[in-house]
Amino acid sequence: MLSLMFLRWSTLAVAVMAAVLLLETGAQAQSLRQGVSAFNRQDYMQASRVFIPLAERGNPSAQAYLGFMFETGRGVPRNYTEAAMWYRRAAEQGDSLAQYSLGLLYDKGFGVPRDIVEANKWLNLSTAGAPRQAREARARIRDAVTTKMTRGEIARARLRALEWAPTPER
Repeated sequence: MLSLMFLRWSTLAVAVMAAVLLLETGAQAQSLRQGVSAFNRQDYMQASRVFIPLAERGNPSAQAYLGFMFETGRGVPRNYTEAAMWYRRAAEQGDSLAQYSLGLLYDKGFGVPRDIVEANKWLNLSTAGAPRQAREARARIRDAVTTKMTRGEIARARLRALEWAPTPER
């Protein structure tokens, strides 16, 4: 009897949690659309007000937008270290555009120590995960970075990329 009651309560708790998650996900998607709309209107202050709380809660798209905004100083002060931090959070979750942007920062040493191996790792991952229309352009950039590397560095970068797996924040 007690275990049957516990099972019912457990089932109810799971259903309530699932409903809350769906509502939260829907609200986040709506909020993200509002941020993207503000960004596209070049209302960067409003976009940053929308993206910051979403990014802090682990939304990779908001994190990638915020990284770009810090990199370019749109709606927030230009800060390469902040840009790299937001790009990394999104990149670690598998956002290919954030991986690309983070790779470029590592190549130039903007906001992070210059690290050609780490740059190539992120550019490899970005190219592999790129939409078809962006894949060729990203491959060209990755290959240009690769020309600056030794065979050993190339091998280390490829191994890091192969060992990498996305890690959701939520």
